[in-house]
Amino acid sequence: MQDDAGDAEDFVRAHTGLATVPYVPEIRLHVIAADATRGGSEDDRVYELWERAGRLPFWACPWAGGQALARHVLDHPEIVRGRTVLDLATGSGLVAVAAALAGAALVVANDVDPYALAAVSLNARANGVAVRVAGGDLLDGTPTQQVVLAGDVYYEEPLARRVTPFLSRAGGDVLIGAPDRACCYLPDGVFEPVGVHLVPAALEDAPSKRTTIYRISSTT
Repeated sequence: MQDDAGDAEDFVRAHTGLATVPYVPEIRLHVIAADATRGGSEDDRVYELWERAGRLPFWACPWAGGQALARHVLDHPEIVRGRTVLDLATGSGLVAVAAALAGAALVVANDVDPYALAAVSLNARANGVAVRVAGGDLLDGTPTQQVVLAGDVYYEEPLARRVTPFLSRAGGDVLIGAPDRACCYLPDGVFEPVGVHLVPAALEDAPSKRTTIYRISSTT
């Protein structure tokens, strides 16, 4: 894997193209499905990129939870306007870009994948917004931002066990996007729903996914 940030951005550019996000047409992202001339199915291209990048390229697709959460933020900009925001496990940076477009004072996009951080930087520039990237695993700490956003972080049990305490330690507002999947590990009694979206979703078991926006319950 390339270490230099410039090399990582070159890698992202080489394997993606700019495309409008289906459920959030205000935003364009560098996505793997944008260039049909590459041939093969979208699944094939994802697996090819997985081999090249050395890990699953979550940054190369607009996942259902992120699309729904970005839509929710843009439709309710008062959630983030003038406030500091953390987009946890940002992937492509879709939610971070949405928060910046909605008027957040500062947006920090976090991911453990250097290619994700490169994708965030490219996507922020493509949409004319400022997003600060922060690499590394934050989950043993405590978020300091006024708003914490997280799309698609409950798809595997080990991650869910670590994410929930981190989000529960936040001193401000917490919102997540959680698609209906068989492999959803959302804990009972922690979150309350605040909105539901039917999101067009690639790389899923159906053309669209019912996706719920949750916030930390006031009784937690």
